[in-house]
Amino acid sequence: MLLKSYKIKRLNDAAASFTHLSFIATSGTARNKQETRGENMLKTCVIGLGHIGNIHSRIYSEYEGSKLLAVCDILHHRAEAAGKRFNVPYYLDAAEMLKDMKPDIVSVTTGGYEYSSDHCHPTVQSLNAGCHVLCEKPISNDLAHAQSMVDLGKKLGLCFGINLNHRFTPAGRQAKKWQEDGRIGDLLFANMALWIGRFKDEDSEYYHLKALNPHSMDILRYFCGDVKEVQCYAMKAPGRSMWSTASVNMKFANGAVGHLTSSYDIERGHPMERCEVAGTKGRFVWEDMWREATLFERDNPVRESYVNPVFGGFESFYDTFKDRVIAFVDQVALGVKPEDIDGSGVQGLEATRVIHAAIKSLKEDNRPVRVAEVTE
Repeated sequence: MLLKSYKIKRLNDAAASFTHLSFIATSGTARNKQETRGENMLKTCVIGLGHIGNIHSRIYSEYEGSKLLAVCDILHHRAEAAGKRFNVPYYLDAAEMLKDMKPDIVSVTTGGYEYSSDHCHPTVQSLNAGCHVLCEKPISNDLAHAQSMVDLGKKLGLCFGINLNHRFTPAGRQAKKWQEDGRIGDLLFANMALWIGRFKDEDSEYYHLKALNPHSMDILRYFCGDVKEVQCYAMKAPGRSMWSTASVNMKFANGAVGHLTSSYDIERGHPMERCEVAGTKGRFVWEDMWREATLFERDNPVRESYVNPVFGGFESFYDTFKDRVIAFVDQVALGVKPEDIDGSGVQGLEATRVIHAAIKSLKEDNRPVRVAEVTE
């Protein structure tokens, strides 16, 4: 049996040193992997078995801190295929699975209208069953549903997280550390750009804004805090029926200003994501999630960079999922308070609220909209 070890460096929040998490993938079955580990792993289940649900299932089945118990999808062929792939029982009914398996953690990776209308019901089911929940982004396409999910998790004292995986990288943590160490100074502005070629029009003219930009808005809020006001302009590229490229101006509650350029009209394969944050002492540029982060300090001609290492670094987009899912498992295992979960339901809700405010601006002749006033 061939073993391949994966090591992902994750910055410790309290220091500049790295800790290492090891991932072992084998050519054997998921069951063989799980049987070799101890009994203190957190028990996990996955609801929704499209491509992303299979990624969550794979991570749970391979990580030493978790054990995949079962999978569920309303489509029989999806459920059966995932059950066979991971050598676990499969279900067509989430309530039955939750009752039988009693997992500690449930991933909700369903889709639905605008990529998220099917998130609320299984999340509520899982929380009411006493499970911590990691839900895919967007939290929901309906703000009232999203708020109810957050409120229920808080009421029950359970951890509720959102898969905001774009910032779960060593480069992203390094950029945040520069900020927390005071090397950026008082915030001035932030510029964010994210484009992913998606040339098929989806089920809503707002699909691009709602489905892609929870990542963008979460990253901007991660560095700059709450967004006070937004103004959105957008266009439908030739031949398209949805708003496929957008420009969003924003003002943060702390007084800083920001901007987002987002598009589904740029071909994949080129650099696709860039975040620049500037302050009175310096600025950083963080590129392509895990690839590179560079600090430019005021009055210092020497730049400081984190560059993803060839050996031992991230190998693909999959590693962002791995980092994020394992971070949630680890925080639950350590007993982190629900309100302190990194990438929490509250953070997912507020990122989506900014998007809904931008859509309101777009609908209302591009007028500036106060984010706090948007509830639907």
